[in-house]
Order: sequence, then C-alpha cells, then structure tokens
Amino acid sequence: MCNMRHIIDLSDLTEQEFSDLYKLTSNIIDRPEGYADACRGKVLGSLFYEPSTRTNLSFSTAMMRLGGSVIGFSDPGSSSAAKGETLKDTISMVSSYADMIVMRNPREGAAKAASMYSSVPVINAGDGGHLHPTQTLTDMVTILRLRGTAENMKIGLCGDLKYGRTVHSLLHFLERYRGVQLYLIAPDALGLPDYMLRFLKEHNMPFCQADSVEQVLPELDVLYMTRIQRERFADAQEYEKLEGSYRLTADKLRRAKKDMLVLHPLPRVDEIAQDVDDDPRAVYFKQARYGMFGRMALLLTLSKLPFERAGRQAIGAHGIKCANHKCITRTEPYLPLTGRVGERCPYCDAPLELLL
Repeated sequence: MCNMRHIIDLSDLTEQEFSDLYKLTSNIIDRPEGYADACRGKVLGSLFYEPSTRTNLSFSTAMMRLGGSVIGFSDPGSSSAAKGETLKDTISMVSSYADMIVMRNPREGAAKAASMYSSVPVINAGDGGHLHPTQTLTDMVTILRLRGTAENMKIGLCGDLKYGRTVHSLLHFLERYRGVQLYLIAPDALGLPDYMLRFLKEHNMPFCQADSVEQVLPELDVLYMTRIQRERFADAQEYEKLEGSYRLTADKLRRAKKDMLVLHPLPRVDEIAQDVDDDPRAVYFKQARYGMFGRMALLLTLSKLPFERAGRQAIGAHGIKCANHKCITRTEPYLPLTGRVGERCPYCDAPLELLL
C-alpha cells in the first residue's frame, strides 16, 4: 500500500491496496492479541466537530488496542474552533502533535480541505452528507467476511438516500464489483441525489427504485437499512404516512432469503424493530465490531507509511463558487477552487456556478 496517504474516499484505494487492508483486518479479527503493541508510541489526533458514538469510540478503541494514544476533542465548543480558528490552522496545529488525524465535520468536503494542510495522514470520519469511507470499510468487511464476495450481489439500500453519506460512500466503492444490482428504497423526498444517480449511470451500475421494503425483499442478498429522519419532512403527517413502508420487522423478514444479511451503519431509531435483533440475518452489531478491527488495520497501515506533505496551496476561488451551501468552501474562503461552471466541486462533488 505504498501509495496510500489520506483516506478521503475508500474508492481512492487500488484493488491491491484494499485487498491488503482486508487481509490485515481479517488477521486482526482472528488474532487481535498479536497486534497489542503494533502502534506503541503513535498518537492519533481525533477531531470530531459533530456528535458521534460509534465512529469516535471505534477509532479511539482501535488506537488503544494497538498500543497507541489519542488526543483531540469531541465537542468543537471546547476547541479553538469556537473562537473562530480556521480549519487550516487547526489541522496545521494538530498535525504537529499527532502521527495521524481522524476528523468528522458537518461541512461537505472538509476532509479533502484538511488533507491539503496536514503534515500527517488525514482520515475522513464523515464530511456532512458527502462521504464516510471507514463506514464503507466496515460494510465491506462485513459483506466479505459473511458472504465471501460482493460480486453478483443484489443489495437494497433503504431509508434516507439523499443525505446518507454511508450510502453514497458504499455506492462509490461497489462500482468496482461485477454484477451488483442495486435496489433504491426511499420516499421521493429522500431519494438518491442527482449527482449520485449520474454516478450510477456513468459507471453502468444497474438500479431500480422501489416504494417499500416488501416490494423487493425476496430478491435481496443484502439489505442496507438507514434511518429516515423525521426532521427532513416539512409536513409531519407526510412522514407518518410513509414511516411504516421503510421499517423492517420480524414479520416482513419472513419473506427474505434465509441467508440475506441485514446491515445498518447505526444508530437506529425505529426503522428496524427490536424483534429483528435475534434473527441470525441481523448482523449490524457484528458489523459495528468489524468496524473497529477495520480501523485498527487502517491505522496500523498508515502508521508504517512514509508521508510527504502536499505542496503550497493557492488561496481563494477565481470567479466560481460551489452550488452546495454546505460545502466547506462556503465557510473557509481561502480554499483554492478551480474549474468551470457545471463541473464538479473538487471538495464535495456538487456543481460549480458563477461567483456573483
């Protein structure tokens, strides 16, 4: 994995790099005690600008199980960000203390921006609704360990597909596997965004759209559930009308294949009923544990690689802006932004438009 540096999108890894990472993850799962001192003396900078339970604790636990230590914050209100410090300055400072940085930020493209100013590897732990590569690592480890392959797989993605960064990341990565059939199960208000639909079409990834879980459940090898957030709906009654269509229960699960896997990035609210938990096909808690081992493998790999900081960055945009109001370029105006109107923003993939 000599070319791997920052982990902004898991799809940036070559097939060989991911294969090596998966093999290391499997070795750690099978013999975790053999890696207890693998990162002794290494420091992980953990920067969580928004709430997280699983990802934050998973990374911290992964580093400690490798014998390393963790610094950072889980509340931006307790950091200098509350005083108006730029992302550039925070990253420059923390990268002088730590050997690696893991960051979650509500601004889309924030991880890409951080990587431009860091003197150590940056791992994207979620940037707004954009990407979540280590959740994709978690998902793929689960699928490969329990199913053996992701090829010729029928996978249903259910819930909030519009804002779901875990879904977007997983779709990016599944592009490399043959024979994957996608079933997109979401209300119109939360369907996959246009730029992701274009991605599927450009990469010849077959998909169909469904209005309910029951509609496609018997076809699926994997069902990837996500929570539908009530706050995404302007009309509470509209949410209540749709709610049951995107809820998995033990009764509905009777229609599924005996070996289908039910995944969920968690946390869940009510989209998977509690009576599903005892079904052997429900693997979401095992999935969360696999995520910790995958992050151990990632941290260990990055800790052994030579690193060269990116060169000097230009300042500011030139006549264009990102159309996405949640893009990191909207709050960090010093970030270089080049391209033509209509092209993808290099930070968040949204289209570029004229700066008025």
